[in-house]
Formats: sequence, C-alpha cells, structure tokens
Amino acid sequence: MGTVFITGANRGLGLEFVKEFIEKNYKVIATCRDLNSSSDLSNLAKSNLTIQLHQLDVSNTKNIQDLSDHLKNEPIDILINNAGIYRSGSFSLVNKDSWIESFVTNTIGPYEVIENFLPNILQGLEKKIVSITSKMGSINDNTSGGSYIYRSSKTALNSMMRSLTHDLKNQDIATMTLHPGWVRTDMGGAGGWIDVKESVSGMIDQISNLSLQNTGQYIDYAGKPIKW
Repeated sequence: MGTVFITGANRGLGLEFVKEFIEKNYKVIATCRDLNSSSDLSNLAKSNLTIQLHQLDVSNTKNIQDLSDHLKNEPIDILINNAGIYRSGSFSLVNKDSWIESFVTNTIGPYEVIENFLPNILQGLEKKIVSITSKMGSINDNTSGGSYIYRSSKTALNSMMRSLTHDLKNQDIATMTLHPGWVRTDMGGAGGWIDVKESVSGMIDQISNLSLQNTGQYIDYAGKPIKW
C-alpha cells in the first residue's frame, strides 16, 4: 500500500483526491488548515482507517516543521501540494497584503512543505512531487491581463517547481505541475467547464504516468502540455 500526502484536503479537489486515492488502495495523509470546520473530511476518515488527518496551515512555517517532525518516520510515495487561495487584483486595485498572503500560501508554502517532507519522500517507493497550479500562471497564456495577485503567485509556483525538477532528479524524485482545468468548485465558481471528479480522475492518471523520463512537465488534467 502506497502513501499519498495531500494538503488542502477538506473540500473541492483535495477532498476528491482523498476519495479517489482511497479507492486505489492508497493510505492517505490528509491535511487542512482547520479540522474543526472540515466535517466532510472528518466523516470520511471515520469510516476509513487508511485516512490519517492532520491540521496544517501551509502559510505557517512552524506548523509545517512540527508536522514533519511528527511524521518523520512515515514514508510518502506521492506528495500533492493542493492547498491554495485565490486573490484576484485588477490594475490600480491590488492590495499589497493580499499579494504577500498569496505568495506565502501559493508559492512559499508548497516549497516549504516539499523541503520539510523531502526525507519522507526519499523513504517512499514512487518518489513523486506534484503541485496543483493554474493555467493562469502561464505567462504565454496571459492574453487578457488582470488577476495580478493570483497569476503571479502561480507563475512563481511554476518556476519553483521547474527548479525542483532539476535539483531533485539526481535523488530519483519526479515532479509535475498540474492544471486541474476550470472546475466547478468554491474557488473555480459555478461556471466551470468540468466537475471535480473529471478533473481529479484525469490528474491522477497523469500522476500515475509520472516518471523520471517525463519529469518536469506543466500539463493539464487531460495530459495536454501548457507553455510556461
């Protein structure tokens, strides 16, 4: 039984990742910022002993370090950085504090999760690191402007993951930067093109196909390459 570590697992894409990896007989370490307000995840864990719940705020460095210390002997096969926030910001209406908050949560947090849980990944067999990004982080795809805060935080995440591809390949760790599509979630809104299940099922297929031979890809849930 492999083990997958998922941040932001209390709703939307994260919760669906938990459900589908359980169906694939993985042990799941599911984390979220506030377990007390995560009834769906808690109820799922009560009925499945292969789910391990932990509170984790990816914007809190000490919280990340404390959890990594607590789980230091736990092998992790797949680490999925899913937690993130959406702050838009149009020209002349960009809030500096929101911009900093977004970089801390969407870029620095995922990096610190990877850095602190690297020993666990090295203990695993699959050795895969995945970050959920957005096509809005693609500089090439930015044809409409706006959304300064969200776009730039995801572009920075993409760049961070690209560096990790090179820095971790010699440790046999494969990385992937995944766009989930425009999904009908609290973050994506009701106008999304696909539902959560279609998105996550597709992303898990891409994760299953991830190897050292194709490490470093920036693709969507259907496997379509995205230009950086």
